Amino acid sequence: MKIAIGCDHAGFTLKATVVEEATRLGHEVLDFGTDGSGRVDYPDYADKVAQAVATGQADRGILICGSGVGMCITANKVKGIRASICHDAYTARQAVEHDALNILCLGARIIGPAVAEELVRCFLEASFSNQERHQNRLNKIAVTEEKNFK
Repeated sequence: MKIAIGCDHAGFTLKATVVEEATRLGHEVLDFGTDGSGRVDYPDYADKVAQAVATGQADRGILICGSGVGMCITANKVKGIRASICHDAYTARQAVEHDALNILCLGARIIGPAVAEELVRCFLEASFSNQERHQNRLNKIAVTEEKNFK
């Protein structure tokens, strides 16, 4: 898969770990920055990654900021994006299997490198279950999205 990755200054250090793990797992990484620890605005990077996923340039995305919250809020403003903060393995896997999560948001001030590696593995190795009940819920989300993204 192609994985779009972006971060702000707070997530910059953890980004290297995330890129390394995604690459080790055999995925192609599209790095949307930031490329240093100088202060930047998270919405700029969240939008780039979300647009890449929404347009099909990337299959999934990973966003990293201090808490994960700002990136998550911004990414979910893009039609077709299902982003969530995950700080545990169960959520990272289950969100893909049940909710077709396409962007994983991480809080670099909340988790360390070992947890980040585990979450990236769970997120990238999981697949949507295609179970009818989950697909029906995604269809309802799509209706809500169409109503509100006109």
